[in-house]
Amino acid sequence: MKRILCFGDSNTWGLIPGTDKRFADGVRWTSIIRNDLEQSGYEIIEEGLCGRTTVFEDPDRIGRAGDKLLPVFLESHAPLDMVIIMLGTNDCKPVYNADAETIAHGAERLIEQVRAYAGNCRVLLISPIELGNDVWQEGYDPQFDAGSPAVSRNLKYTFAKVARKHGTDILAASDHAKPSSIDCEHLDENGHNALARAVEDKILSIYGRAAS
Repeated sequence: MKRILCFGDSNTWGLIPGTDKRFADGVRWTSIIRNDLEQSGYEIIEEGLCGRTTVFEDPDRIGRAGDKLLPVFLESHAPLDMVIIMLGTNDCKPVYNADAETIAHGAERLIEQVRAYAGNCRVLLISPIELGNDVWQEGYDPQFDAGSPAVSRNLKYTFAKVARKHGTDILAASDHAKPSSIDCEHLDENGHNALARAVEDKILSIYGRAAS
């Protein structure tokens, strides 16, 4: 049995673009993987939260800083074989005044926490999908600004550097999926399916079809 914790934001939680609702089981990328692999000895734990960042506290919502809660989940879900981290989109909001390098440092802190609290647990770091160019425009998400899409595009490269430094597995969600045109921010059903296939292939390349 391989136990894998998926730690992310609204694109791990499964927010339906343009709503405050959640995609059903079997649509979210995490649940697709769980349903595909549960008979092969894998347990997939979904731990997504809307608004979650790597290390920044949301001024309006409590409990959004990933580094404040990840150690708790590492202990409560122990033992774990892998932690999948996909954060960084919310860090692109101007309220945090963070560039792509700063956001990558936040991801680095999360990797260090996994190493400190979960021993030899493997890490798959996923750089998030890119924000659409219009995400900050009227009718979309006013928490972003005109510079946010460019910051999000650079995360693929800064996260890759962090992964090389720490010897973690790496995957760029932006190579496989794009945000919905409805809100320029969240995965639609096709995006969840495409990301699920990419992550599942990555997991199987590491552990194989039958986990033990």
